Amino acid sequence: MARLSRTLISPKVAEQHGVGGHMDVASTPESVIPDSISENDSGAWAEGAEDRISAISGTHAEVAVVDLAYSGPVPCSLALRPGELRGLPVTAVPGRARERVTPSALRPGRRYRAALSLLGPAFVVSVAYVDPGNFATNFAGGAEHGYALAWVVVMASVMAVLVQYLAAKVGLSTGRTLPELCRDRFGRRANALLWVQAEVVAMATDLAEFVGAAVGLNLVFGVPLLAAGLITAVVAFVILGLEQRCRRRFELAIIALLMLVGAGFGYLFLAAGEQRYGQLAAGLAPRLSGAGTLSLAVGIIGATVMPHVVYLHSALHKNRTRATGRGQRRRLLTANKWDCIVGLGAAGLVNLAMLCVAAALFHKPGLAGISDLGAVHSHLATLAGGGAALAFGVALMASGLSSSSVGTYAGQVIMAGFMNWHVPLAARRLVTMLPSLIILALAVNTTQALVYSQIVLSFGIPFALIPLLLVSRDRAVMTDMANRRLTSSLMLLTTIIITALNLCLLYGTITSLIA
Repeated sequence: MARLSRTLISPKVAEQHGVGGHMDVASTPESVIPDSISENDSGAWAEGAEDRISAISGTHAEVAVVDLAYSGPVPCSLALRPGELRGLPVTAVPGRARERVTPSALRPGRRYRAALSLLGPAFVVSVAYVDPGNFATNFAGGAEHGYALAWVVVMASVMAVLVQYLAAKVGLSTGRTLPELCRDRFGRRANALLWVQAEVVAMATDLAEFVGAAVGLNLVFGVPLLAAGLITAVVAFVILGLEQRCRRRFELAIIALLMLVGAGFGYLFLAAGEQRYGQLAAGLAPRLSGAGTLSLAVGIIGATVMPHVVYLHSALHKNRTRATGRGQRRRLLTANKWDCIVGLGAAGLVNLAMLCVAAALFHKPGLAGISDLGAVHSHLATLAGGGAALAFGVALMASGLSSSSVGTYAGQVIMAGFMNWHVPLAARRLVTMLPSLIILALAVNTTQALVYSQIVLSFGIPFALIPLLLVSRDRAVMTDMANRRLTSSLMLLTTIIITALNLCLLYGTITSLIA
């Protein structure tokens, strides 16, 4: 018989369950009282009543046993609820104040499941990286210039991994969103400026996503554009409702739509026929040649490195996980890194597939000018078959529906963070979708509107990247998760490249207007 002479229960658990902070109890090898349970993304907690803790839920609960008086090691198991972490061992060794059981003590299958539970936020934000704006810019770039802008797609995807990794790290380290940290760090005028430009970016984002989803519904089901836009709004509300009920369900719904987009373009890549891999390899060498390449390059970057999801990614990690020590924080940071690499890497492959399909099918005399999404759909049916056209329409529809939900979520984070305003979801949705509905009602050139919206997004990127760089390198805010010098240097280079491209585009636009 082992006896716990004095067991400490964490104050939070004691307050929740009405038990004292210290108790003298007897314990057998089948019943051990932990002194604290650390919280994590699954909401790990301890359930106790009167004299003992009876259950632990979650995937990474950390258990500590103190002041055990016994003459030898006693392996004990915790009484867990059915379906939860059965078999989690607790070994008490005499002469040591406490023994900890960490996720490494889990069986291999449990460890893999725990690791998968940390994946998701990067996949949510990656939907914005394959939104309808990407369809417009990538197909326009491939049709007009073949594989020449492949390097822009690859560079933008690498930049996206770095940017989103840092954004997620900010939320993981501080438990706050990037706009909230900006509100504390900068003055009122600076925050007002950041908020205004972020709102303009959010409207440009909604324009691309609503128009794209409406065009997809029109191509697949023949729904008129304005009615399709209203359907998109309803579906976006439904998907956002999942986030209000359970964040994980929301993440899984978005991931499912992302997989639909990826599957559609996987089929299109195969249906497009033989790819010119030599030209693709040559297109990976950075260069800008020919009229319109600069504006398309900036548009591709604007459609890939999305400023609104920089803010959103920090919010997705807010209070998602809590690590109690340096080692756990590092493990969570590693999981976040792989989440970004896999999620955003998949989005980068989809973008490259778009460009390759357009280059293989449309970079020909008489077809090079095709960039309108409706024309792309009809020519796909002619050149690659009805299945390819259907895959394109379904992928476009799934992209618009998922990214419009993510865009609305990001808009809430932006307004609440910079200005501390909390607007009802319905009002927020109505305000941001008005420009999109107006364009759909006027039946303007939707593809051209999408390209212009991506240029607007690109101009908003520095306003998100500069605050992200300043915050993520600040050791007073980030503690042990502050950027290393190399990471900060790469982030600074990314910001400079994007800003320089924007200034070149602005100069070219002004000179063309003067001339």
